[in-house]
Amino acid sequence: MEKRWVIIVILGIDPGYAIVGWGLILSEHGKVKPLAFGSVQTPAEMDFSERLCKIYEDFLALIDRYHPEAAAVEKLYFKNNQKTAIDVAEARGVLLLALKKKAIPLYEYTPLQVKSSVTGFGKAEKAQVMEMTRRRLGLESVPKPDDTADALAIAICHAQTRGTVQKQKILG
Repeated sequence: MEKRWVIIVILGIDPGYAIVGWGLILSEHGKVKPLAFGSVQTPAEMDFSERLCKIYEDFLALIDRYHPEAAAVEKLYFKNNQKTAIDVAEARGVLLLALKKKAIPLYEYTPLQVKSSVTGFGKAEKAQVMEMTRRRLGLESVPKPDDTADALAIAICHAQTRGTVQKQKILG
């Protein structure tokens, strides 16, 4: 299958409830450029349902401001803390709801797919992924917090994967 390049604005999201990283990139003819990036942060002392509400409202505003044409999010994978996993899953749910409400197509990638796409090696260390993300986007430094750099890496993964045979396999 031939790759068909089009210009598209992609929103990468690294879900969480304390910090949600986000990054917008422009994918054009196989090249990526950063448009905007940052994070939504909620204080630990805030009621959890209020944290979810803030995340939802901030993402609706973000979507209205930048009008992404696609969103990419990392699939959740937790080995240890079930409480954290449930809370992150709930935050992820409100993010997905915001995307659905604004009719933004959503694509999901495993950590292995993101690492492979950004670095060429599925078992790359976090620092390697962050550095390659910085280089690929031509940034002077790795965006902070780490969740923001992760979100940009997820967006890059989608930019590279969409329209390819690999993408067709992912979508089934």
